[in-house]
Amino acid sequence: MTFLQQPRAYEKTALADLQGAWMTLREAVVSQFGFPNSDTLLFHIDEAMSWESVRNLNTMKSSLVLIRNIAAQAQAPTEVTEGIDDVQDCFEEAVSAIADGSVT
Repeated sequence: MTFLQQPRAYEKTALADLQGAWMTLREAVVSQFGFPNSDTLLFHIDEAMSWESVRNLNTMKSSLVLIRNIAAQAQAPTEVTEGIDDVQDCFEEAVSAIADGSVT
């Protein structure tokens, strides 16, 4: 019987960058926690980072719009809004990479 071995090298993809951007955004909200709706933002960020959202980027896109709106209404700190902008950029890169076939 043969066993599958763990790959020794991993290819960094646009999806990995997107996941990293979400993690950085989450850390920004945690570090600035206490502004209005920061708990709501954390909930929606965790939902957007879920496997279901990663498998269906349309779900993630909807979550990103919602998160941006909540942050704007709460007048979230600059660190948080910049994190949302980074997620948006990485999201667009991931969608483009999937469209051109470089990420499956």
